[in-house]
Amino acid sequence: IQRRVHGVDIRFIMKSQVFDSFDSFYPYYLQEHKNRINRRLHIVGTSFVVMLLSYSLLTRTFGTLMYLPVIGYGMAWIGHFFFEKNKPATFKHPIYSLRGDFRMWWETMTGRRKF
Repeated sequence: IQRRVHGVDIRFIMKSQVFDSFDSFYPYYLQEHKNRINRRLHIVGTSFVVMLLSYSLLTRTFGTLMYLPVIGYGMAWIGHFFFEKNKPATFKHPIYSLRGDFRMWWETMTGRRKF
């Protein structure tokens, strides 16, 4: 089992689950996304969110924005419940979790993280 992510001891973070910054949260977030299928579902869901958001803004069809949470969270939650077998961090840390989704997506899109 990997005990350190980005130089932070995961055992300590997992016990406390109190985060004073996004930088302290992100290693925990990565630990909760070890399963490759879960990560892929997150990346695909976030990609659809980015595309739908772009489409909605460019075409001024703002009614489609209501589908963003369904697409983004739907795919992520399928990954957590059926593949990772854990609870999404969204329930306890919604803002940090959303930032984590987009950071992991960006790292994947820019080749810093494997798909």
